[in-house]
Amino acid sequence: MIDTELFVAKKLYPFQEKAVNTIVDDLKENGANYNLLYQLPTGGGKTVIFSEITRRYIEHWGKKVLILTHRIELSVQTSKQLSAIRVNNKIINSEVKELPDQDEYMCFIAMVETLNNRLNENDNFIEDIGLVIVDEAHNNSFRKIFQFYEGANILGVTATPLSSNKALPLNDNYDKLLVGESILSLIQGGYLADADTYTYDVNLHGLKIGSNGDFTVSSSELVYGNYFMQEKLLFAYEEVAVGTKTLIFNSGIETSVRVYETFKKRGYPIRHLDSTFSDKDRKDILEWFKYTKDAILSSVGILTTGFDEPTVETIILNRATRSLTLYHQMIGRGSRKLPNKDRFKLIDLGNNVRRFGLWQDYINWQDAFKFPDRFLESRLSEEDDIQFEVEYEFPPHLRNKIDEEFLNAFSMKDTYYECIDNGQKGKDAVELSVRNHADAIIKAVTNFYDGLELQEFLQEHVEHRLKQYTKCISKSTANYFKYLMETYNRQLRQILRNELDDEEEDDE
Repeated sequence: MIDTELFVAKKLYPFQEKAVNTIVDDLKENGANYNLLYQLPTGGGKTVIFSEITRRYIEHWGKKVLILTHRIELSVQTSKQLSAIRVNNKIINSEVKELPDQDEYMCFIAMVETLNNRLNENDNFIEDIGLVIVDEAHNNSFRKIFQFYEGANILGVTATPLSSNKALPLNDNYDKLLVGESILSLIQGGYLADADTYTYDVNLHGLKIGSNGDFTVSSSELVYGNYFMQEKLLFAYEEVAVGTKTLIFNSGIETSVRVYETFKKRGYPIRHLDSTFSDKDRKDILEWFKYTKDAILSSVGILTTGFDEPTVETIILNRATRSLTLYHQMIGRGSRKLPNKDRFKLIDLGNNVRRFGLWQDYINWQDAFKFPDRFLESRLSEEDDIQFEVEYEFPPHLRNKIDEEFLNAFSMKDTYYECIDNGQKGKDAVELSVRNHADAIIKAVTNFYDGLELQEFLQEHVEHRLKQYTKCISKSTANYFKYLMETYNRQLRQILRNELDDEEEDDE
């Protein structure tokens, strides 16, 4: 436990007090086994809010509270706030193997992986938990813990109520979403700094989409690591941000190192930081960044959560992302307000603003929570993929099963326009695509049943192709796309049945 006298409790702002009251009342009204998700933008003070909820829950129900995080920095930050409001708490990290003193505490803060290991060894590792609070609840790693606390209330908190895995939507685990203040209202209320946004057109040709739905690190390294992109980054910084404390987000380590070298040659004060650094080196660099005037920090992923440095004046997105959550996390690092800071600069070098809209724009989070697929498709499947000719990247488990180059040689977009130019129907491109998939499968297998299995493995690739087709014809309703998928797979199965069955007969 941390000494409460070392920290001063943060007083709740009016909107935070209102949120606490609403959440506590909701829990009282709905009783046990009720799960609530609370959304509030980065910088709105989620830790302060759920710490006060913890205090009131313990006071009213007399049961223990478990708070789950996925970063040690978030655990320590939460523990400090709880101690400051006199909630007896204990951090469960990798060094904590047993809890013989658990009766001395009413609140536990745990790293999700550590706790999962302990609970698998002993499902009564922590007893009498009435409320589980999940910080950064959009992260799906927390789901594995829920099975151990089925009778408890679960309160998830996040800035973006969209699951990190689109196949596992948050509405599977939470009964209701409570939406907090918007980014714009927090800016207007004087709680967040406003962003001045500067966008630069960049050529993202060559980016590939991975199995997680975002652009792959390897393809991003190729696009952002080249000389011209480094020059564009330097130009943008010198045009907009010289003389400001700047945080640069990159997709890969190689790119970040090149950024560091480029800026260092120009004489700018810059450091590079990624997840391979030791705790001591990371601490030293962050301290340097905090106290160095006009410092520049080039980073990879590690500072998107659990990092709070209000003196940041410029955020540079030196990467493209298809994740709205990541987009908001990165920009939010600049939104902390200071007496002499009510604005910050945002430089976008990934066409992200075009993809998601301005950071301050209104977002219907209830729609995102209830209909996540529709919500994401409306942002990601319009002109984005065709405009930048994003390629599909095969997941590792498929690469040794099929001829990847053979499939990549077929372009739905090119084939569609060739058909139109030749006076054929656009739909003929779909027939040719089916034939291409069939030929690839037939080359890779020896019988119909193996062919069906491989067809199942290729469903994401089929989906990618048909999305390209619907963009070509500007028609992409959910029902029409479902019809396309069903028809495509039926035709593909028929070809495999006919031709693989024939091969078996010839063998006989």
